Amino acid sequence: METFILDTSIFTNPHVFKQFGEDFEGAVKVFTTLAFRSRAEFYMPTAVYEELHKMRELGELEADFERVVKIRSPRRLHLSIPSELLYEFIEEVRMRIDRGLKIAEEWTRRARSEAENNMGIYITKLRERYREAMRRGIIDSKEDADLFLLAYEMNGTLVSADEGLKKWSDRAGIKRINALNLRKILEGLIEHNPPG
Repeated sequence: METFILDTSIFTNPHVFKQFGEDFEGAVKVFTTLAFRSRAEFYMPTAVYEELHKMRELGELEADFERVVKIRSPRRLHLSIPSELLYEFIEEVRMRIDRGLKIAEEWTRRARSEAENNMGIYITKLRERYREAMRRGIIDSKEDADLFLLAYEMNGTLVSADEGLKKWSDRAGIKRINALNLRKILEGLIEHNPPG
């Protein structure tokens, strides 16, 4: 049986959820119907489910969603991951900190040489560049860490549009699918596993 570990991006990223429906409620209804019929297992870590609740209100759809998607955190205290991953992660963070400092220095020099009234523009651009250098392509939240660890623990297939999760799941040998293909994959599972 297929096991899928779901990220919030499936339900909050318009490019992704529109494969299921035009609006959030319609997308969740179609997803839960297809997921139930697919006879696969679906999991979402508690922290990710709480994040989804902060972003979108499930309302009357909550019971159907929880009927299909099991809410479960990884067993963090009993889970071992290869130390090589930790070393790679630390090296990546160090490299990003250095890159972030260089960006801060560059924009500080630019702001000093420009007129005082452009300072707000420079601060905004600095923040954008710094955020991209520090956060893009890395696991940067407890929600991302829980998705990564649960997929690793359960040998499940990670479903996310997050670039950092994609990159680090590849490094760890975690199966993953492109979140934009989830509907077609579920329909294929239904076709190849008819009820009865």
